Amino acid sequence: MGALTSDRPKSMVEIKGKPFLEYQLVHLREGGIKDIVLCLGYAGGQIQEYFGDGSEYGVNLEYSYEHNQLGTAGALKNAERLLDDTFFTIYGDSYLFLDFAEILSFFKSRNRLALMTVYRNDNRFDRSNTMIEGDTVTRYSKNGATEDMVYIDYGVNLFRKEVLEMIPANRFYALEDLFLRLIEKNELLTFEARDRFYEIGSVQGLRDFESYIKEKA
Repeated sequence: MGALTSDRPKSMVEIKGKPFLEYQLVHLREGGIKDIVLCLGYAGGQIQEYFGDGSEYGVNLEYSYEHNQLGTAGALKNAERLLDDTFFTIYGDSYLFLDFAEILSFFKSRNRLALMTVYRNDNRFDRSNTMIEGDTVTRYSKNGATEDMVYIDYGVNLFRKEVLEMIPANRFYALEDLFLRLIEKNELLTFEARDRFYEIGSVQGLRDFESYIKEKA
């Protein structure tokens, strides 16, 4: 993303005069998600200064800061005291279309520790990296995906808080490593999304999202 993120977090990149995170928060609120913890790292103070307690956007915001790089799973461990017994996660550069209540109901009907949403991507929007069988994730590889993987992790996950016991405190721990441990234990459910995702982790992704916002207006 180059100059666009040289002085700000990725989620503060502006699209039509608003930071990307504002679109996310409004979208989450419309989906019934109002209590949100933001895990912040680089230049995270900009986000808290801009959004405050979230009331202006119809949500309740709390903040968890990491003072050294912890990775995504490590950031969850760092935010442990702020998280409910069951909680969703979403990446800060993703805009997704899901029925959160439906996913939560499905998750509660199964006795598993975690759930990954997936999308049949066939390498269209990014490199596919996930294999499923029935309602379970059986293989996952963020960077070493193989040709027989047709799904991609969609960007929303659901966890029982006890999963945090598997994450070491105060050290870097990647979400991929947590997924692999859950797969090994047969504890990672899957829920298939039907609509494409948007992300601003690349220039093309940013352009696609800008086009979506313009069409929606």
